[in-house]
Amino acid sequence: MRCSSRVARAGRWVCDARLMPAAGVALLAVVGGSVLGAGGEGGARMQELVPPEVHGWKADGKDESFDRERLHKYIDGAAEVYLTYGFREVFVRRYVKAETKPIVVEIYDMGSSADAYGIFSFEREVEEREIGQGSEYAAGWLRFWKGRYYVSVLAYPETPAGKAAVLDLGRRIAGAIKREGPAPQLLDYLPRSGLIADSVRYFHQHPCLNYHYFVAEKNILNLDRRTEGVLARYRRDEEKPYLLLIRYPRADKAAAALKSFAEAYMPEAKESGIIRLENGKWTASAAQGEFVVAVFDVPRKGTAEELLDDTLRGLGGKRDE
Repeated sequence: MRCSSRVARAGRWVCDARLMPAAGVALLAVVGGSVLGAGGEGGARMQELVPPEVHGWKADGKDESFDRERLHKYIDGAAEVYLTYGFREVFVRRYVKAETKPIVVEIYDMGSSADAYGIFSFEREVEEREIGQGSEYAAGWLRFWKGRYYVSVLAYPETPAGKAAVLDLGRRIAGAIKREGPAPQLLDYLPRSGLIADSVRYFHQHPCLNYHYFVAEKNILNLDRRTEGVLARYRRDEEKPYLLLIRYPRADKAAAALKSFAEAYMPEAKESGIIRLENGKWTASAAQGEFVVAVFDVPRKGTAEELLDDTLRGLGGKRDE
């Protein structure tokens, strides 16, 4: 059985299948250890985004903050996912109320709105627009992004009073974040026809890609912090194939990455750039300027070519026949 989400409660990990998939990311944790206070300029600024109380829950006075070097002390074993993005600092406040479970608020400064969207998209199942620039609520857990901030609010287990407090707290925090920010520009290059919007994942490095679609143990696409990637699913032929779009710093980097990918993943395709794999489905790939495009798990060859060509046309090019 796969643990759909990991929520820290009373120092122990518990699984709740109603929450969105975790990918090994402990998005909310109540941890022991020394109290760091607001800790630094970022923590002090984020402290201003949260109220002292909500619906009778009051801040416990033990605010914490963790930067890149100390994040593992808060979410040990899961910090790596945040660090593949532009994470700067997380501010944590815990609200308590007699005879009820606490509410835990985390505000992550991700450095940019693109990466705030990215970490939100990493686990999203069904995006809503009610709070911030995109949000999701399930079983006492609210997640949203706005500007360069990713925010997580948890009252677990869910109760009617806890849900009302969580949603109100989320709205108040979102209202206190004055500036919105753009989603990653890379998303604009995705073909719209058949796109499953809630499937879109934005990332930089290959561990994040491999969680959502396993490509290879090795980093055969040469992904690093300077690359931008987006993975999405499409409705095609009653199935849901994957489209991968990656932008590199330069065209020569993209060409080298395509060569590495083709040699490792689909060597039999040679110059055609398209192949039917052992599972009976088609994979195709191509480069256009600083971009690499690949499609996976496509049921028909013509559909693979169509999806690849639609993407290349949006980039201003076409596939070599």
